[in-house]
Amino acid sequence: MSETIDKAVEALNEKLSGGMDGVVKFVIKNEGAVMVDENGARAGDDAADVTLTADLDTFRGMLDGDVNPTAAFMTGKLRISGDMGLAMKLGSAFG
Repeated sequence: MSETIDKAVEALNEKLSGGMDGVVKFVIKNEGAVMVDENGARAGDDAADVTLTADLDTFRGMLDGDVNPTAAFMTGKLRISGDMGLAMKLGSAFG
């Protein structure tokens, strides 16, 4: 597992302390994937209700609050496939 994924798991567990009501996968291009569910975040690449794909800079920006997830999606920096309602719920957690 890469240091980037380890840090992403830690940051997501802090930001989403209550977990999620569905299964979310964050794919960080050229780094790996992080799963978030009712138990919190962990490294993994399992099936998910929604998959969000971004490069490392966009992902870091969303975690830091420097990049708005909606704006990233609208400009093509963030791709979303699956349950859009769950993605929007997740986006509000980053706001």
